[in-house]
Amino acid sequence: MKNRKQLNVKTILLALVFMAMLGCERELSDEAEFATFSTTGEIFTDLPVGLGSDFYFPFLGSKATAFSVDESESYKGSASIRIDVPNANDPDGNFAGAIFRVDGSGRNLTNFDALTFWARASQGITIGEIGFGQDFGENKFQATRTNVTFGTQWAKYIVPIPDASKLVEERGMLWYSAGTNNTGGFGYTFWLDEVKFEKLGTIAQAQPSILNGASIEQDAFVDVPIELTGLTQTFNAGSGENITVIAKPSYFDFKSTDVDVARTNELGIVSVVGTGEATITATLANVAAAGSLALNVTGTFDFAPTPPERNSANVISVFSDAYNNVGVDYFNGFFNPDGQTTEGGAPPLNVNGDAVIKYTKLNFVGIGTFQDVAPLNTTDMTHLHVDIKVNESIDASDFIRLQLLNSVGNNETSGSFTIDANTLVANQWVSLDIPLSDFTDLGDRSQIGLLFFISDSTISEIFVDNIYYYK
Repeated sequence: MKNRKQLNVKTILLALVFMAMLGCERELSDEAEFATFSTTGEIFTDLPVGLGSDFYFPFLGSKATAFSVDESESYKGSASIRIDVPNANDPDGNFAGAIFRVDGSGRNLTNFDALTFWARASQGITIGEIGFGQDFGENKFQATRTNVTFGTQWAKYIVPIPDASKLVEERGMLWYSAGTNNTGGFGYTFWLDEVKFEKLGTIAQAQPSILNGASIEQDAFVDVPIELTGLTQTFNAGSGENITVIAKPSYFDFKSTDVDVARTNELGIVSVVGTGEATITATLANVAAAGSLALNVTGTFDFAPTPPERNSANVISVFSDAYNNVGVDYFNGFFNPDGQTTEGGAPPLNVNGDAVIKYTKLNFVGIGTFQDVAPLNTTDMTHLHVDIKVNESIDASDFIRLQLLNSVGNNETSGSFTIDANTLVANQWVSLDIPLSDFTDLGDRSQIGLLFFISDSTISEIFVDNIYYYK
């Protein structure tokens, strides 16, 4: 009987509530309160604010004990974040870097326009990276300010939010990475205080960019994705200073002129799905981004032949995915004002993980191995291997001449080998194994510093792969 009485009471109460609802002028959706995320902006004042008990996560290879709360140093109040950047030879980690992540649900930061903090250092230093949005998950809305200079006196710093409307549930409150590249390997200390998200109201004049603001035209290939880089957002901070942050692709809205040729996802990956032409552009918070990517898709990519599995002890590799390559100073040494027109070479194309060199407007171009790295001693080598694909029709008078320079500087010698039109095949890879003895007048080969590709503009566009010496 007791249970039945409780049931009757509940039924009556429900009926009364229902009748009251019918008599209300407002609808339920206006009265109901839904679960919301914290809108707290503070991250650290005298203590971490609302981060939970497990909030500090060092990067792999960094010194795990770099962070502490310093109760003897502060800009305001009684404590600050202290970061002790280790010496470069510290066995416990050669840099300091970590994220501060909310231990629990993220925060709604849509009412703010910047991450701000006060900072000072034990000496004048430059912090490599600092920002927010890293959570060791997708990091979808990471924003990074690079090469930030800290002095020995407290000063306020700003990391603008590229588009606050995206930050409805953000866990990554703060992150930093600091090393000793600018201090000769010696460690130092810096402090952060009053770390918070703020609505400054002075963050204005948005200037987003993709591809660092450049308008790029390039060939593309079906099923070979392209990653968009150089994504930034620049604001004027009100003081006259323009502040640029590196912004993750998820802040941007991408558009293609032909989605049946190419389309871009929220991670900034362009999927090439068909032949034709398409141009990728973007906006950020409804502001058009500088820069574009115009693609000419002719079909699938034709990879170079797989190089022979030669013993690596018998190979000096300049450029090949099959071997460990030597250090290369450049893939396009620009010899202006000597009339060079060649473009491309650096960075090499990344075709589904396979690196390929592409040269356009070719008249001559040099691959250098003599400045920051030692010249190549090819005395014991017998052949030069190279794969070349000419991406155009070939006339009977066309050629590509390979030229080797030994001992760049004093007592320089050079030798050349000409690949004529009968050897080259239009739009197909050709694998060449050239005896080094065929490089006429080269002589000594103990200090090879330059390899030239010369066409004298008879052939303008080529792919090059698998450049190595062997015996």
